[in-house]
Amino acid sequence: MSEAVRGEAVLKVENIETYYGKIAALKGISFEVHDKQIVTLLGSNGAGKSTTLKTISAITPASEGKITFMGEDITKMPAHSIVERGLIHIPEGRRIFKNLTVTENLELGSFTLKDDAERKRRVQNVFDRFPILGQRHKQMGGTLSGGEQQMLAIGRGLMAGPKLLLLDEPSMGLAPLIVAEISRIIKSLNDEGATILLVEQNSKMALGLADYGYVLDTGNIVLQGAGSDLKNDDKVIKAYLGGE
Repeated sequence: MSEAVRGEAVLKVENIETYYGKIAALKGISFEVHDKQIVTLLGSNGAGKSTTLKTISAITPASEGKITFMGEDITKMPAHSIVERGLIHIPEGRRIFKNLTVTENLELGSFTLKDDAERKRRVQNVFDRFPILGQRHKQMGGTLSGGEQQMLAIGRGLMAGPKLLLLDEPSMGLAPLIVAEISRIIKSLNDEGATILLVEQNSKMALGLADYGYVLDTGNIVLQGAGSDLKNDDKVIKAYLGGE
Protein backbone atom coordinates (compact mmCIF):
# COMPACT_ATOMS: atom_id res chain seq x y z
CA MET A 1 0.00 0.00 0.00
CA SER A 2 1.36 3.42 -0.86
CA GLU A 3 2.10 6.05 1.75
CA ALA A 4 -0.66 8.23 0.32
CA VAL A 5 -3.46 5.74 0.99
CA ARG A 6 -2.34 3.74 4.02
CA GLY A 7 -4.70 2.98 6.88
CA GLU A 8 -8.39 3.62 7.42
CA ALA A 9 -10.09 7.00 7.08
CA VAL A 10 -9.93 8.70 10.48
CA LEU A 11 -11.58 11.88 9.20
CA LYS A 12 -14.02 12.42 6.34
CA VAL A 13 -15.09 15.90 5.30
CA GLU A 14 -17.97 15.82 2.82
CA ASN A 15 -19.30 18.84 0.89
CA ILE A 16 -18.67 21.28 3.75
CA GLU A 17 -19.83 24.86 3.38
CA THR A 18 -18.95 27.48 5.97
CA TYR A 19 -20.00 31.12 6.01
CA TYR A 20 -18.87 34.28 7.76
CA GLY A 21 -22.09 36.23 7.61
CA LYS A 22 -23.11 36.08 3.95
CA ILE A 23 -19.58 35.37 2.71
CA ALA A 24 -18.84 31.75 1.78
CA ALA A 25 -15.45 30.80 3.21
CA LEU A 26 -15.73 27.12 2.22
CA LYS A 27 -17.71 26.17 -0.88
CA GLY A 28 -18.49 22.47 -0.64
CA ILE A 29 -15.06 20.93 0.05
CA SER A 30 -14.48 17.20 0.55
CA PHE A 31 -11.36 15.32 1.63
CA GLU A 32 -10.14 12.49 3.86
CA VAL A 33 -7.36 11.89 6.36
CA HIS A 34 -6.29 8.29 6.78
CA ASP A 35 -4.79 6.62 9.82
CA LYS A 36 -1.14 7.45 10.48
CA GLN A 37 -1.01 9.94 7.60
CA ILE A 38 0.20 13.50 7.49
CA VAL A 39 -2.21 15.35 5.22
CA THR A 40 -1.58 18.99 4.42
CA LEU A 41 -3.90 21.79 3.35
CA LEU A 42 -2.11 24.42 1.27
CA GLY A 43 -3.03 27.73 -0.29
CA SER A 44 -2.55 31.46 -0.05
CA ASN A 45 -3.95 33.74 2.65
CA GLY A 46 -7.73 33.67 2.58
CA ALA A 47 -7.93 30.33 0.78
CA GLY A 48 -9.91 28.75 3.62
CA LYS A 49 -7.26 26.62 5.32
CA SER A 50 -7.73 27.81 8.91
CA THR A 51 -11.51 27.97 8.43
CA THR A 52 -11.42 24.29 7.49
CA LEU A 53 -9.73 23.37 10.78
CA LYS A 54 -12.08 25.61 12.76
CA THR A 55 -15.07 23.99 11.08
CA ILE A 56 -13.83 20.47 11.85
CA SER A 57 -13.28 21.33 15.52
CA ALA A 58 -16.64 23.19 15.78
CA ILE A 59 -15.16 26.63 16.47
CA THR A 60 -16.89 27.86 13.32
CA PRO A 61 -19.89 25.63 12.55
CA ALA A 62 -20.55 24.25 9.10
CA SER A 63 -23.67 25.47 7.30
CA GLU A 64 -23.88 22.42 5.03
CA GLY A 65 -22.19 19.06 4.66
CA LYS A 66 -20.97 16.31 6.96
CA ILE A 67 -17.86 15.67 9.07
CA THR A 68 -17.16 12.13 10.26
CA PHE A 69 -14.46 11.32 12.83
CA MET A 70 -13.62 7.71 13.72
CA GLY A 71 -16.86 6.65 12.06
CA GLU A 72 -19.03 9.08 14.07
CA ASP A 73 -20.87 12.11 12.68
CA ILE A 74 -19.49 15.13 14.57
CA THR A 75 -20.92 17.85 12.32
CA LYS A 76 -23.27 19.32 14.94
CA MET A 77 -21.28 18.22 17.99
CA PRO A 78 -20.04 20.89 20.47
CA ALA A 79 -16.31 21.57 20.55
CA HIS A 80 -15.67 20.06 24.02
CA SER A 81 -17.28 16.77 22.95
CA ILE A 82 -15.05 16.64 19.89
CA VAL A 83 -11.98 17.13 22.12
CA GLU A 84 -13.18 14.30 24.38
CA ARG A 85 -13.17 12.01 21.32
CA GLY A 86 -9.50 12.75 20.64
CA LEU A 87 -9.67 15.35 17.87
CA ILE A 88 -7.28 18.08 19.02
CA HIS A 89 -6.84 21.47 17.35
CA ILE A 90 -3.55 23.34 17.92
CA PRO A 91 -4.45 26.81 16.68
CA GLU A 92 -2.58 29.39 14.66
CA GLY A 93 -0.57 31.78 16.85
CA ARG A 94 0.04 29.19 19.61
CA ARG A 95 -2.66 30.66 21.94
CA ILE A 96 -0.86 29.58 25.09
CA PHE A 97 -1.77 31.13 28.45
CA LYS A 98 1.03 33.63 28.90
CA ASN A 99 0.34 34.28 32.60
CA LEU A 100 0.40 30.60 33.54
CA THR A 101 3.47 28.43 33.99
CA VAL A 102 4.58 25.85 31.45
CA THR A 103 3.26 23.07 33.68
CA GLU A 104 -0.07 24.81 34.21
CA ASN A 105 -0.47 25.27 30.45
CA LEU A 106 0.13 21.57 29.94
CA GLU A 107 -2.29 20.56 32.68
CA LEU A 108 -5.04 22.61 31.03
CA GLY A 109 -4.58 20.45 27.95
CA SER A 110 -5.80 17.45 29.92
CA PHE A 111 -9.01 19.00 31.24
CA THR A 112 -11.02 15.95 30.13
CA LEU A 113 -8.81 13.62 32.16
CA LYS A 114 -9.97 12.49 35.61
CA ASP A 115 -6.87 10.48 36.57
CA ASP A 116 -4.24 12.68 38.30
CA ALA A 117 -1.55 10.01 38.06
CA GLU A 118 -2.11 9.76 34.30
CA ARG A 119 -1.97 13.55 34.03
CA LYS A 120 1.42 13.61 35.74
CA ARG A 121 2.64 10.83 33.47
CA ARG A 122 1.59 12.78 30.39
CA VAL A 123 3.30 15.95 31.65
CA GLN A 124 6.50 13.96 32.11
CA ASN A 125 6.14 12.51 28.61
CA VAL A 126 5.94 16.04 27.21
CA PHE A 127 9.06 17.03 29.17
CA ASP A 128 10.84 13.93 27.85
CA ARG A 129 9.93 14.95 24.30
CA PHE A 130 10.73 18.66 24.83
CA PRO A 131 13.49 18.85 27.46
CA ILE A 132 13.60 22.66 27.27
CA LEU A 133 10.03 22.74 28.60
CA GLY A 134 11.04 20.53 31.50
CA GLN A 135 13.88 22.90 32.31
CA ARG A 136 11.46 25.84 32.26
CA HIS A 137 8.45 24.17 33.84
CA LYS A 138 7.99 26.98 36.39
CA GLN A 139 8.39 29.82 33.89
CA MET A 140 5.42 31.79 32.66
CA GLY A 141 4.42 30.86 29.14
CA GLY A 142 4.78 34.44 27.98
CA THR A 143 8.51 34.44 28.79
CA LEU A 144 9.29 31.63 26.33
CA SER A 145 10.68 32.21 22.85
CA GLY A 146 8.41 31.73 19.83
CA GLY A 147 9.78 28.27 19.16
CA GLU A 148 9.40 27.24 22.77
CA GLN A 149 5.83 28.52 22.80
CA GLN A 150 5.09 26.40 19.73
CA MET A 151 6.56 23.37 21.50
CA LEU A 152 4.34 24.18 24.48
CA ALA A 153 1.28 24.44 22.23
CA ILE A 154 2.06 21.05 20.69
CA GLY A 155 2.76 19.58 24.13
CA ARG A 156 -0.55 20.91 25.43
CA GLY A 157 -2.29 19.20 22.51
CA LEU A 158 -0.53 15.92 23.27
CA MET A 159 -1.81 16.08 26.85
CA ALA A 160 -5.31 15.30 25.55
CA GLY A 161 -4.24 11.96 24.10
CA PRO A 162 -5.04 12.88 20.49
CA LYS A 163 -6.23 10.43 17.85
CA LEU A 164 -5.96 13.23 15.28
CA LEU A 165 -3.95 16.46 15.55
CA LEU A 166 -5.03 19.55 13.63
CA LEU A 167 -1.94 21.76 13.35
CA ASP A 168 -2.51 25.32 12.12
CA GLU A 169 0.57 27.20 10.86
CA PRO A 170 3.10 25.74 13.34
CA SER A 171 6.03 27.43 11.58
CA MET A 172 4.51 30.92 11.46
CA GLY A 173 6.89 33.68 12.58
CA LEU A 174 9.74 31.34 13.47
CA ALA A 175 13.37 31.53 12.39
CA PRO A 176 14.50 28.96 9.78
CA LEU A 177 16.44 26.86 12.29
CA ILE A 178 13.38 26.66 14.56
CA VAL A 179 11.15 25.83 11.57
CA ALA A 180 13.44 22.88 10.86
CA GLU A 181 13.10 21.75 14.48
CA ILE A 182 9.29 22.01 14.38
CA SER A 183 9.33 20.02 11.14
CA ARG A 184 11.43 17.33 12.83
CA ILE A 185 8.98 17.21 15.75
CA ILE A 186 5.99 16.77 13.43
CA LYS A 187 7.76 13.97 11.56
CA SER A 188 8.72 12.21 14.80
CA LEU A 189 5.11 12.37 16.04
CA ASN A 190 3.96 10.79 12.80
CA ASP A 191 6.70 8.15 12.93
CA GLU A 192 5.35 7.22 16.36
CA GLY A 193 1.86 6.73 14.94
CA ALA A 194 0.19 10.15 15.15
CA THR A 195 -2.30 11.15 12.46
CA ILE A 196 -1.92 14.82 11.52
CA LEU A 197 -3.83 17.35 9.44
CA LEU A 198 -1.37 20.17 8.80
CA VAL A 199 -2.16 23.69 7.60
CA GLU A 200 0.95 25.54 6.42
CA GLN A 201 1.91 28.55 4.34
CA ASN A 202 5.40 27.07 4.17
CA SER A 203 4.58 24.74 1.28
CA LYS A 204 8.11 23.38 0.98
CA MET A 205 8.09 22.26 4.61
CA ALA A 206 4.55 20.89 4.44
CA LEU A 207 5.00 18.90 1.22
CA GLY A 208 8.29 17.53 2.53
CA LEU A 209 6.33 15.98 5.40
CA ALA A 210 2.97 15.11 3.87
CA ASP A 211 1.76 11.80 2.52
CA TYR A 212 -1.01 13.65 0.70
CA GLY A 213 -1.92 17.26 0.03
CA TYR A 214 -4.91 19.37 -0.95
CA VAL A 215 -4.58 22.84 -2.44
CA LEU A 216 -7.32 25.34 -1.57
CA ASP A 217 -8.15 28.49 -3.50
CA THR A 218 -10.95 30.83 -2.36
CA GLY A 219 -12.82 28.12 -0.49
CA ASN A 220 -12.49 25.37 -3.10
CA ILE A 221 -10.13 22.41 -3.40
CA VAL A 222 -8.50 22.97 -6.77
CA LEU A 223 -5.84 20.27 -6.69
CA GLN A 224 -4.82 17.21 -4.73
CA GLY A 225 -2.14 14.55 -4.86
CA ALA A 226 0.71 12.79 -3.10
CA GLY A 227 2.94 15.22 -1.25
CA SER A 228 5.96 14.25 -3.31
CA ASP A 229 4.08 14.85 -6.58
CA LEU A 230 2.84 18.30 -5.57
CA LYS A 231 6.27 19.26 -4.25
CA ASN A 232 7.88 18.52 -7.60
CA ASP A 233 5.26 20.26 -9.75
CA ASP A 234 6.59 23.73 -10.56
CA LYS A 235 3.27 24.81 -12.06
CA VAL A 236 1.48 24.00 -8.80
CA ILE A 237 3.99 25.96 -6.76
CA LYS A 238 3.78 28.98 -9.04
CA ALA A 239 0.02 28.99 -9.49
CA TYR A 240 -1.19 28.29 -5.98
CA LEU A 241 1.61 28.33 -3.42
CA GLY A 242 3.43 31.59 -4.07
CA GLY A 243 6.50 30.08 -5.68
CA GLU A 244 8.57 31.71 -8.40
